[in-house]
Amino acid sequence: MKLTTSLRRTLLIGILVPICLFVAIDTFFLYRQALSAINTAYDRTLLASAKSIGELLKVEGVGDQAQISATIPYAALEAFEADNRSRMFYRVSSTQGKLIDGFEDLPLWQGKLPDKGPYAALVDFYDSQFRGDAIRMAVLLQPVASEKGLGMAIIQVGETLELRQVLARQILIETLWRQALLISVLAVVVILVVQRTTRPVRRMSMALQARPVGDLTPITATDAPRELQPLIVATNDVMTRLKSLLKHQKRFVRDTSHQLRTPLAVMKTQVQSALRGDVAPMIALQEIKHTVERATYLANQMLALSKVEQLRQQADASVLNWALSLREVTLDISPLIAEKNLDFEIYTEDCKINAHDWMLRELYRNLLHNAIKYSPVDGALSVRLEALDQFAQLTIRDSGQGISPELQERLFQPFSAGDIRTGSGLGLAICLEVVKALNGTITLTNRYENSEVMGLDTVVRLPLHAT
Repeated sequence: MKLTTSLRRTLLIGILVPICLFVAIDTFFLYRQALSAINTAYDRTLLASAKSIGELLKVEGVGDQAQISATIPYAALEAFEADNRSRMFYRVSSTQGKLIDGFEDLPLWQGKLPDKGPYAALVDFYDSQFRGDAIRMAVLLQPVASEKGLGMAIIQVGETLELRQVLARQILIETLWRQALLISVLAVVVILVVQRTTRPVRRMSMALQARPVGDLTPITATDAPRELQPLIVATNDVMTRLKSLLKHQKRFVRDTSHQLRTPLAVMKTQVQSALRGDVAPMIALQEIKHTVERATYLANQMLALSKVEQLRQQADASVLNWALSLREVTLDISPLIAEKNLDFEIYTEDCKINAHDWMLRELYRNLLHNAIKYSPVDGALSVRLEALDQFAQLTIRDSGQGISPELQERLFQPFSAGDIRTGSGLGLAICLEVVKALNGTITLTNRYENSEVMGLDTVVRLPLHAT
């Protein structure tokens, strides 16, 4: 089974994960900046130490003959030691690398001055190793002048990194605590906002779960966010269609049970009468056959009425040429036309309709069947299909007796047949449902000549497919 994702979990992850990543990256760069600031501050101390040593140098001679001497007590460096956690080392050399004073085993500077350093003095800073410890070195090229000569000395001052590392760890820990507090506050705020935002969804869900079975009334959620309104509208639309479908099914079951009860009761009476010998067997079989045919026709019509509603809910309609199905149905019913010797005329134009093929056939079949049934023998019957503007118009003109005003008011209602002995009263109801499903119209109008009814005109108009 596929697991569904949680809206709240998705929102929390989508908001908090980027924030945590940003805070982590920001923490890294803050730590780097703090470490750089520490190095800059302590590098200044190293430079000050080197300059204080330079002030203690003496020189005799000039150039290559210059002899630099120094008397540097280690106490001169104690003023620059922050505490006992770091140790300082120094070395004073000539430009040729000759040791003048300091730690002999301190590695001699082999680098070069930066092109544009942060200080006006001739100084270089670098990291090195001394006696197994990592140290930070400052190299100062110090000119030495006195009354007896002029020369240049290389002063190296190094410091172990314990104090720098301790301070860097403290800054990192303090930064992490502040960032952790920031993330905690943001997480609480995001959780509260997400909870508040999704509250209408939970409330709507609980309201739907608490509804009784069969309650398909529209959802009312005026306080729902604007983003949820399309979902609510779509849900209400689905519930409306479902309500209509259930209503149609209930009506179908009710009408079926009511309408089939009569022919079944008649058939039962006919069978009992035949068994008692009240009528001749052939006559009884003829009566039973007639009852079965009428019940079968009624059941087929009711199933057709139900099928119209089913097709209405489907969205797989095709673009069809109504003229083709019109002529095919006419050919199927032609024996009925010939049986009455009707003067039949048909004219069709190509009309593209967006519909189900069964709908178009059932609509025309019922209308043509009614027109044939109510037309007199040797009468006239015409069918005309033509494209008018944006509509396809089907006109069926029979030569029957028309319809009375009383019947016209209820003609499209189910089980309102013009002759209850020969019809089920569902044909026109099916036609009306088909036309409504296809967004069309249907009218039945008496045709007069000298104030006398000369027949009935049935006009159906369906929208053409937009090319």
